[in-house]
Amino acid sequence: MSFYPILKQYESFDMDRFLEGVNDKDVRHVLQKTRLTDLDFLILLSGKAEDYLEEMANKAHQLTVQNFGRVIQFYTPMYLSNFCNNQCAYCGFNTTNTIERKQLTLDEVKREAEAISQTGLKHILVLTGDAPQLATVDYISECCNILRDYFSSIAIEIYALTREEYEILEHAGVDALTIYQETYSEELYQTLHPKGPKKDYRFRLDAPERGLQANFRSVGIGALLGLNRWQQDIFLTALHADYLQTAYTEAEISISLPRMRPHEGCFQPAHTISDKSIVQMMTALRLFLPRAGITVSTRESATFRNNILRLGVTRMSAGSCTSVGGHSQISNQTGQFEISDNRTVEEMTVSLKRLGYQPVFKDWQCIL
Repeated sequence: MSFYPILKQYESFDMDRFLEGVNDKDVRHVLQKTRLTDLDFLILLSGKAEDYLEEMANKAHQLTVQNFGRVIQFYTPMYLSNFCNNQCAYCGFNTTNTIERKQLTLDEVKREAEAISQTGLKHILVLTGDAPQLATVDYISECCNILRDYFSSIAIEIYALTREEYEILEHAGVDALTIYQETYSEELYQTLHPKGPKKDYRFRLDAPERGLQANFRSVGIGALLGLNRWQQDIFLTALHADYLQTAYTEAEISISLPRMRPHEGCFQPAHTISDKSIVQMMTALRLFLPRAGITVSTRESATFRNNILRLGVTRMSAGSCTSVGGHSQISNQTGQFEISDNRTVEEMTVSLKRLGYQPVFKDWQCIL
């Protein structure tokens, strides 16, 4: 099984023509429906649908409360290594960038875990660069064997693996996978990834499914907003999520909406993504995929995250740091990208409660 054949069906689809042809009647008709088709969803991504954002927002809020309640799951990223073999044009870890490189020792992993666990967080997202000769699967597995003593849920956001490699990490306590396709345009993908193992578009595209086949309970996908026209990437991201939900009904599928942030290097995104566009894509996603999780990270400002909270968000990062060893201040390296929301876990907890939401520090326990 693979999402790729479905994606290829839209290769010759004239999305611009379709979006330009959407009228008020089309949008109103979609908003009256309780279950949307893929083209219904695309209608909600049109310029005409911008006139209906308030109605979309109200309906998205109702669906979110109905399916998730007024709760937000907290997690934080933990970087194990920033060594990388890739030359991704948009990434601070690009192997051609002159930055200090570091990989945590197992003792340093324990120190990071202790520092993070003191905040009360029980969900952690483990990240590395793409350097499997250094941050090997065995090394990551050893790290996770330490981390499971501190956290009830361990997710990974690392380089794409085989099913057998994912199974090794699942046995080490990993229960969730986050992996972004970055852009679903295969042609653009090749341009943005000129060298390195990440250049293999298909291998990365099928990684979420391999993770689910390895018995991960949760998979998060997304596109890096700003690399391509957002309508195209959000449309295909949603179709990918819908495919995974249908094929793996027992799994939790979520979508992240990461917007380009400043990073080491000179790359500038080809497209500017406005706050209004984020609101439109988030509310449209909720109407199309009522049961999908939606993650908004500290790439976004505190004010903006507070404002969009009610529109479909189910998961937020807190107390984030994008450098290796940053939580315990083992080093002061350049991070993968700049963080916009620098609130501590405690500050975010207070803020969410004031807005009528309950932050969740733990909603899953991986039992081995």
